[in-house]
Amino acid sequence: MLRYALRRLASTIPVLWIAITACFFILRLAPGGPFDGERPLPPTIKENLEAHYHLDKPLVEQYLIYLSKVLQGDLGPSFINQDFTVAEQIGIGLPYTLILGGAAFALAIVIGCLSGALGTLYRNRLPDYMLGFLILLGLVIPNFLVAPILQLVFGLQLSWLPVGGWGDGSLSFLILPVIVLASPHIARISRLMRGALIEVLNSNYIRTARSKGLAPTAILWRHALKPALMPVVSYLGPAAGFLLTGSLVVETIFGLPGIGRYFINAALNRDYGMVLGTVIFYMVLIVILNLLVDIIYAWLDPRVRNR
Repeated sequence: MLRYALRRLASTIPVLWIAITACFFILRLAPGGPFDGERPLPPTIKENLEAHYHLDKPLVEQYLIYLSKVLQGDLGPSFINQDFTVAEQIGIGLPYTLILGGAAFALAIVIGCLSGALGTLYRNRLPDYMLGFLILLGLVIPNFLVAPILQLVFGLQLSWLPVGGWGDGSLSFLILPVIVLASPHIARISRLMRGALIEVLNSNYIRTARSKGLAPTAILWRHALKPALMPVVSYLGPAAGFLLTGSLVVETIFGLPGIGRYFINAALNRDYGMVLGTVIFYMVLIVILNLLVDIIYAWLDPRVRNR
């Protein structure tokens, strides 16, 4: 298992390097710079700032300087918010982003697996059709449209839940953003679970269990559920990545003080350091999550380790 994990980890290093390189040059080649605002700085001050942050050097030299710092674990300074480094700003917003993403991840797994199992149990009956319709809505409606609808209905019309902000950190401020962030993944996990369960229930050993007189619910929960989890487990890695990156939009819509706020502000103000630092942080986190999912998948199915 350790050899398999190390092999998977080594295969991600070139991907990280290519992604960092591409992001660096795309940002640098975009028009404008971090010190080109609506109110231009005096030329002398601008030149001093560019020299301080090595922006006056050739592009390749800037890249090598930045890459050497990243390899030492230094994500560099923020050009706009100079009171904090990139790592410090990420550290400030990280707890809120992890709470939001973790809650949405757990909700997607629980509701997705349960709805997929219920759809299979009541296959081709009214509950299955109703779940199928809700799944279709979750797949086709993007979360940036779902969010204002929920804010309007539950926040403004019914006044049941706050429409945004973190407030006192109570659960009520998380309910709407967690539902919005989790909804497309609930739909995908439910579809995967239902399809996998139907396939497993048509296998020979399930037919044998039926012939012995076991109840359908016992067959589903005791014998079919674990094999049907394999496609769901394989989706959890990409789902975790989508939840983390999707939280940037949801945090902005609901005004949550997560990493998304810093990233959006940095992108609007051409803060190269903060944008690159956030991208690198998310890429490393996604690689780690995908590696954990690969290890779990290999543990569930030992044949994967021998490929």
